[in-house]
Amino acid sequence: MATVIQPALQPAYPVRTERLLLRPLTGADVDALLAYRSLPEVCRYVPFEPMTRDVVTERLATQWANPGLTDEGQALTLGFAIARTGQLIGDVILFWRSRSHRGGEIGYVVHPDFGARGYATEAAKALLGLGFDHLGLHRIVARIDERNEASARVARRLGMRQEARLVRSELFKGEWITELDFAMLADEWPAYRDAGRGDSR
Repeated sequence: MATVIQPALQPAYPVRTERLLLRPLTGADVDALLAYRSLPEVCRYVPFEPMTRDVVTERLATQWANPGLTDEGQALTLGFAIARTGQLIGDVILFWRSRSHRGGEIGYVVHPDFGARGYATEAAKALLGLGFDHLGLHRIVARIDERNEASARVARRLGMRQEARLVRSELFKGEWITELDFAMLADEWPAYRDAGRGDSR
């Protein structure tokens, strides 16, 4: 039987994984967010510039304040923290792109001090679970600057399929970039969820 899309996504927080806790961001997270979102190397391949305290504070009060999804066009941003310490080390985002086509998109960013340990993959996998298992999405994509090799590796570890390489397709931060498009379908997701693929190893 086909999954029927739910009217809304209101997760029970925190969302727990093997090593992480995913939760909505709060005003207490300003310093932790600044620790990585202010770094030029973190922002190089993603659609935001290095952030100031004022920008982070404004985002926390607006775009990042939504703890769930009620309709297409919205986005859910969750911080992910190391479960044993509570330290916030990154964040993930789930866009609800289309209700009629049951489409979504994910993105992820992690503090560079905690890179190459599988944390972004673990957090993004939990986000796929929210999109497929709880919201009933049919298809979730990830769009990545080809130069962002670490992000592309995460998509592949998640089991997402590279469907396109769009050569110099977008003018981004003053230069033409090549975009890699990855995707996963709802009927492909259980094999990765249940087999434990896409984890930190």
